[in-house]
Amino acid sequence: MSVRLRHLPFAVLLLVAMLAGCSSPDPVLYTLAPAAGAVYRGGPKVVLLYQIAIAHYLERSEIVRSSESYRLAVAQNDWWGEPLGAMLSRVLVEELGQRLPGSIVIADNGAVSAEPDATVELNIERLDQDAAGDLVLQAQAAVRFDRREPPLLRNFRFAVPPPAPGVVGEVAAISAAVGKLADGIVPMLTAGALAG
Repeated sequence: MSVRLRHLPFAVLLLVAMLAGCSSPDPVLYTLAPAAGAVYRGGPKVVLLYQIAIAHYLERSEIVRSSESYRLAVAQNDWWGEPLGAMLSRVLVEELGQRLPGSIVIADNGAVSAEPDATVELNIERLDQDAAGDLVLQAQAAVRFDRREPPLLRNFRFAVPPPAPGVVGEVAAISAAVGKLADGIVPMLTAGALAG
């Protein structure tokens, strides 16, 4: 009995060391890269991008790989570096500003505020890979120039093949798809500005 007790501290230390060796590594963090697009003239002077509404299944730190076949496949150790909605907003503000150099594009959750000439509202309904492995971005956009008038509405669906396998390829495809979304929103802004 006394022999067992003498070896107990060593056994506890060994167990702690083994458990520490089995702990999962720190997650790998990812961010989206803004995609450049064609430059347009004649946009509204101030564009306000409202906070983006994303499907609840996407509201997690882990990157969602797929939502096919009634199952959610999630990358356990591959995480977004910031909340997905905030990151999409930040990237779209930069992309819309690049495409509309005559406009000031701001986000409603930022420190800068101004009376907008146009507002953009977005729902992101899907942002993951389909059964074929393509990244699918499905969204709805509403652009308003006057609160008393109905908004311009448009549905978007893009399927982008990842340029590389794994999470890196998926993140690159998401970046490209968000760039395509910006490409689709810009004509809504310029058409409404020209009509106004």
